[in-house]
Amino acid sequence: MPERSFYKHFESIYGSRWGNLFEALLRPERQVARRSLWTFSNEILGEEAEKIHPALSNCYWIDAGKSTAPIRTEENLLDIYIMDPASVIVARALEVQPGDRVLDMCAAPGGKTLILIEALAKGGEIFANDLSSERRERLKKVIQNYVPRAVRDRVWVTGRDGVQFGLREPESFDRVLLDAPCSGERHVLENKKAQEEWSPRRGDHLAIRQYSLLSAALLALKPGGRIVYSTCSINPEENDAVVHKLFKKKKEAIRLIHQESYSLGERTDYGISFFPDQCGFGPLYFSVIEKLSV
Repeated sequence: MPERSFYKHFESIYGSRWGNLFEALLRPERQVARRSLWTFSNEILGEEAEKIHPALSNCYWIDAGKSTAPIRTEENLLDIYIMDPASVIVARALEVQPGDRVLDMCAAPGGKTLILIEALAKGGEIFANDLSSERRERLKKVIQNYVPRAVRDRVWVTGRDGVQFGLREPESFDRVLLDAPCSGERHVLENKKAQEEWSPRRGDHLAIRQYSLLSAALLALKPGGRIVYSTCSINPEENDAVVHKLFKKKKEAIRLIHQESYSLGERTDYGISFFPDQCGFGPLYFSVIEKLSV
């Protein structure tokens, strides 16, 4: 049975922990409502997520399974965006500054993109890229619904293969977010067809693609710039192993930016993981890399 193969594969990786992690992946995701920078509703949304980490400022916990629909404000923009709290932390770890030229290499559906755009409210531009035309249309709608027109004029939605940015625009971006295509094991468990199609080889194939995109991100980055590499996978081959390969080949050109201690995250060799058996949300992995100046 495919689901049995899935279970045994990750049991071989996580050992005695796997039972608890597996059960946690089956539970509904714990999410936050993140209030948009450009809306001014005074409505109390719920418990502030900032209490567990400063990177979750302006975020409010919502009950699992509860529908919290955004409303359209007087500014004709939607007021909240529902997302995994770890995704908020990842986007803010890029530390985008006003005036930056930013690349969001695999941007759809757009929750992280909105956070990056807000950091550019006073200047700068962002290329929100996604290879899938279907996902790109969703991304455009998200940007239209949450971002004022004057700011949207500095947002470019593109449909390239992410590898092309490294080849065609070397050393062009101050910041690059690579939220890489990944196995997404939580979603595999939610979809019977995905379980039937799953095999251990999928992670191996994805890791090759992830490394190609990460290498391209490094090429596209200016010296002194920053990359955040992230996935929603629990597979170490798609997480630390991809970053390890980059450091093995490019160690003279990059350095790891160690993040401050996250009380709910787990430090790995190259980054931080948020897994639902430990913190109640995720899974999500991220690593922060700086390109050294020549």
